[in-house]
Amino acid sequence: MGDDPGGSEGYFGERVAAVYDERSGNMFEPAVVGPAVDLLAELAGDGGALEFAIGTGRIALPLAQRGVRVAGIDNSAAMLARLRDKPGAEQIDAVVGDMAATRVDGEFSLVYLVFNTIFNLVTQDGQVACFENAAAHLRSGGRFVIEARVPELQRLPLGQTVLPWRAEPGGISAYVYDVVTQRLSGQHHHFIDGRVETTPTEMRYAWPAELDLMARLAGMRLEHRWAGWGREPFTALSPSHVSVYERS
Repeated sequence: MGDDPGGSEGYFGERVAAVYDERSGNMFEPAVVGPAVDLLAELAGDGGALEFAIGTGRIALPLAQRGVRVAGIDNSAAMLARLRDKPGAEQIDAVVGDMAATRVDGEFSLVYLVFNTIFNLVTQDGQVACFENAAAHLRSGGRFVIEARVPELQRLPLGQTVLPWRAEPGGISAYVYDVVTQRLSGQHHHFIDGRVETTPTEMRYAWPAELDLMARLAGMRLEHRWAGWGREPFTALSPSHVSVYERS
């Protein structure tokens, strides 16, 4: 669910890292990456940007090409190895660490966390710590940007816990929801050369309002919320959101 969900090196270890870009090919399309980089470059201004869960550099590399000083944190050494093999990676200071706790040198005008990755911190305490860590890296007036899905609970009839997520020739996926703990267990089945390869994921979903409260606890306030990187209006029907928090 993200460029590198920060839950475990085990999931985003060598087996996943080796095929991550290939299996996420649509997320690397210019129509997907371009609007995100445009907005992030604007918010970074003349300051630096720090990406939590930088992964293989889907967003960081084109952002650095725009002249933004980019640093990154990722818990997977295997994902960072793929990043460092790419052209332009020498411009990015990326370290192995926990996005909820690891500190890097310097002060930034922008910290960002894309593609649902906040949910891969599987406790509320971990998610709160992530907001606090973002605020600790920001200069006054800096922004923390999160891209995340709106939990799809309106699709769950009373008593149902399973939702299909993907069904295509290359594989199928489904999520199991626990509406008490807000935990979400995913099973991704990939069809490869006549065999099935299964990878599980664990997440904790949070409503936009809960994320707003986490920001306030960390000394930030909601500045903007859009339905996407193109600044589309956020409505009750929006399946995802891009939220911008400003450090007081």
